[in-house]
Amino acid sequence: MQKGNTMHSGSRSLLLAAAATLPVALLSTPAAVAQDVLTHHVREVTQTGEARLIGRMPPQQMMSLDLVLPLRDPAGLEALLTELYDPQSALFHQFLTVPEFTSRFGPTQQDYDTVVQFARAHGLAVTGGSRDGMEVQVKGSVLAVETAFHVSMRTYQHPTENRTFYAPDREPSTDLPFSLWRISGLDNESLPHPLLVRKSDYARAHGLAEEDVVTHATTGSGPSASFLGSDMRAAYYGGTALTGAGQNLGLFEYVGTDLADLNTYYKNVGQTNKVPITLLSTDGTSTSCVDSQAGGDCDDTEQTLDMTQALGMAPGLSSLVMYIGSVDTAIISAMTTHSPLPTTIGCSWGWTPADPSTLDPYFEKMAAQGQNFFAASGDSSTWSRRNEAWPADDAYVVSVGGTDLVTTGAGGAWKSETAWVDSGGGISPDKIAIPSWQKLKGVINATNKGSTTYRNGPDVSANANFSFYTCADQTACLANEYGGTSFAAPMWAGYIALVNQQLAEEGKTSIGFLNPTIYAENVTSEYATDFHDITSGKSGSYSAVTGYDLVTGWGTPRAGLINTLAP
Repeated sequence: MQKGNTMHSGSRSLLLAAAATLPVALLSTPAAVAQDVLTHHVREVTQTGEARLIGRMPPQQMMSLDLVLPLRDPAGLEALLTELYDPQSALFHQFLTVPEFTSRFGPTQQDYDTVVQFARAHGLAVTGGSRDGMEVQVKGSVLAVETAFHVSMRTYQHPTENRTFYAPDREPSTDLPFSLWRISGLDNESLPHPLLVRKSDYARAHGLAEEDVVTHATTGSGPSASFLGSDMRAAYYGGTALTGAGQNLGLFEYVGTDLADLNTYYKNVGQTNKVPITLLSTDGTSTSCVDSQAGGDCDDTEQTLDMTQALGMAPGLSSLVMYIGSVDTAIISAMTTHSPLPTTIGCSWGWTPADPSTLDPYFEKMAAQGQNFFAASGDSSTWSRRNEAWPADDAYVVSVGGTDLVTTGAGGAWKSETAWVDSGGGISPDKIAIPSWQKLKGVINATNKGSTTYRNGPDVSANANFSFYTCADQTACLANEYGGTSFAAPMWAGYIALVNQQLAEEGKTSIGFLNPTIYAENVTSEYATDFHDITSGKSGSYSAVTGYDLVTGWGTPRAGLINTLAP
């Protein structure tokens, strides 16, 4: 299994391996040599001067950070992943448990304790984290942060947004006897945002009257013929036997929710949710999002629709957990350690880390533990440096694009589908290396115009047009107002819960990371059985074509995909 980001796969792996073998020294050793952190943290706009320097952060202002330890034996993990996803290997799908992963690839207890001791010695309070999660969450003053990591925390005028942000003036380093992988929370240049779009905003941006935005909201079961989550189940699965029973699904969220909005949705459409829902704070972030709170601007549209899409596809899940945090590494760390472990995960948020390899250790860990991470590919058409692609262009996630779906009627079967005009996709602007499964003959060709050097996306897709029913913010619900790939990613997470249920009933492990399997299957005759091949429509620079394309990936799922993945 090939690592996706060559920017960090060679020299960085050697650094990681070296770091893992260093002896633990006493923190009080005066001659300790400063260790660089293995990912970079300085924003390009602060280096080029594009972001105007304003000043320094107040020394006593409090900051919350996440200190991430590196993988131990990253080369060994790479080798194991190759075995785990090779059908000819004796280790095929023999996924690791959380303790097994920590024992083989996580930090030693001694190294973890050393980081905790380092933080406290520098006036940083330890507020969370775990050895299994490979992170130590800390809180302290700007002065303490600057001293501990040898940086100056500065403030800048954002070059494209009407706000200021903070960031370090140089790459951080520590007096630890080994290198850290990441220090999350050192800047707020990129604010995470949900990948949904409102029809009125779309119309305004494209110079259209709202009524002129084409939407096939004519066959849904909801008010004004809008689509419900259950309509997606009818269109893409169409059966009744599988409900996601026994499966645990996770949602990656930066903001909490108000479950009253979910209850309103189900009440209004005459349905009942029977899945227990947990709102889990991963770093102390509030799990509540009530529009009447101070400021009156907490919007839980994204969070609620994520639930309705996942639950609509898999209404019999054992649990749905919303993992809520302010720092990406804290959220994903919890998702890789929580019990019960979520084997299928949806993420409908976009943001740009200073280093695109930031979450790679966790994505690889997910693959080793049999977990799937579905990321919305975005709603701004072709990927570019300014059209955020991350995390959907990471090699270890399943990138989910958008389509425009028509069904035979309310709660009816799939009828037709075209590419959604704003579906995110293209060639990785982060220059993430093309993964091995996209190198297979028959994937990239002159027709789809994909890259043979860099990661292409999306991988799969689902309905994303302005044809859904949504409830949020303790106000009247809306029909056919919102769309986006944020609807498609949690739908796919729910769909794979059906696959994992069938595998479990056969006494098998979960499907694990989906991409190596579906790419290998789809270059065979199985493709027509597994996917609706979307061959019409375009988004930005790319068109939907026969086979794989950079608008809809392989297309949308048929019921036959379940039997292919869980034969």
